[in-house]
Amino acid sequence: MAAGRVSDRLPDFPWDTLADVTAVARAHPDGLVDLSIGSPVDPTPLVAREALAASGNAPGYPPVTGTPELRAAIVGYLHRRWRAGGVTEGGVVPCIGTKELIGTLPLLLGLGPGDEVVIPELAYPTYEVGAALVGARLQRCDDPAGVSGRPRLVWLNSPANPHGAILGPDRLRAWVAYARATGAVVASDECYLEFGWTGEAPRSILDDDVCDGDVTGLLAVHSASKWADFAGYRAGFAAGDAGLVEELVAVRKHLGLMVPTPVQAAFMAALDDAEEAVAAQRARYLARRQTLTPALERAGFRVDASDGGIYLWVTRGEPARDSVAWLAGLGILGAPGDFYGPAGAHHVRLALTAPDERIAAAVARLCTA
Repeated sequence: MAAGRVSDRLPDFPWDTLADVTAVARAHPDGLVDLSIGSPVDPTPLVAREALAASGNAPGYPPVTGTPELRAAIVGYLHRRWRAGGVTEGGVVPCIGTKELIGTLPLLLGLGPGDEVVIPELAYPTYEVGAALVGARLQRCDDPAGVSGRPRLVWLNSPANPHGAILGPDRLRAWVAYARATGAVVASDECYLEFGWTGEAPRSILDDDVCDGDVTGLLAVHSASKWADFAGYRAGFAAGDAGLVEELVAVRKHLGLMVPTPVQAAFMAALDDAEEAVAAQRARYLARRQTLTPALERAGFRVDASDGGIYLWVTRGEPARDSVAWLAGLGILGAPGDFYGPAGAHHVRLALTAPDERIAAAVARLCTA
């Protein structure tokens, strides 16, 4: 590969390393049970589909800032469900799915070589990709007291991908205090916030009780992909510090990063109807979780963390790739924990996003293995 190409700065795409075990799993006589990626499979809410169809005549360019109606729906959702009273309509911007925003945030904030980005010890790989894209240094740390240097950007994720741990309010407040003291931007990836299962309920970094209603230096990143089965629509948003959002918008205008008008209309409808969509999707994921967990335990796995989110974080005390290979022999495909950092070397992430019939197939195979 030629020197100087942007792709040279980036880590290997993790899913490409699963080709061999994917082939094994696909060869199972009863078919593949894919629990690896976490791509939603359940129906997108009808209200959103109808709004999409009704907005299909969209000859003009959509606003980068989002339509006034969408901005109002985002603010309403944050105030109503996450007690984020400090967020105003000037402090929100839609994005083309949150992976786009996460991957480009260091660039949009003007980071470059010599700057540092903090990510969790176990983390969604795109945080690392965003740092690598601009040549920034990476530091893995879960505790503000342990951060070295003066990073410009800190990523949080709660409930966390891959392991489902939830950051309690005290830890969130500690990160807010860190942002105040150092001037770092703290960006909280909250796309799984609607799914807390055990222990303390998830909180937003923008919760009035966490940040005292002052969102300075804070951004929350949200997506409807998981709670409204919206992944194919590519719709999310960032919200928080209006000054930071203004800068994001200014750069995004130049790059043409616009959510299509029909998708904005569908997203607004989903946000306005979030309570119904969330209740339906929570019930589906909870049923799959309650079915799959005991089957994994009978097969010798231990479920760790997994207090929230849409994954089970499991281990048999062996290298993750060995567990992935064993599961593939049953036609079940999981994601090795080393995708998410060295601390995941003995765990496997299993998604709850397969259809119910495929979950039942996985349970039957695990119970007879």
